[in-house]
Amino acid sequence: QVQLVESGGGLVQAGGSLRLSCAASRIIFSINAMGWYRQAPGKQRELVGIIVSGGSTNYADSVKGRFTVSRDNAKNTVSLQMNSLKPEDTAVYYCYADYYDRGSRSAWGQGTQVTVSS
Repeated sequence: QVQLVESGGGLVQAGGSLRLSCAASRIIFSINAMGWYRQAPGKQRELVGIIVSGGSTNYADSVKGRFTVSRDNAKNTVSLQMNSLKPEDTAVYYCYADYYDRGSRSAWGQGTQVTVSS
């Protein structure tokens, strides 16, 4: 099973920027999708941004134009650049990977807290 480890969360003022990074514990040769979800207190986990095989990206409407997800295929890492942060972006952010390894599999990171103060 692949382990995903996130880094880069923290406290930032509204309007500021943060960059989250996620690294897989080993090389994954067949990744279907890799990206980020978030969960705010009392809310369901939601998609933030994800890169699917072929390189296309999907974003939540609430972050379009502000957040950018990118992936380093050689290193099996994925990053999330967050600009113009708003208090409503406050949540635990989770890295996610959907991949094939002797069957379809998925993995989640442990989560990293992002807090945006007003």
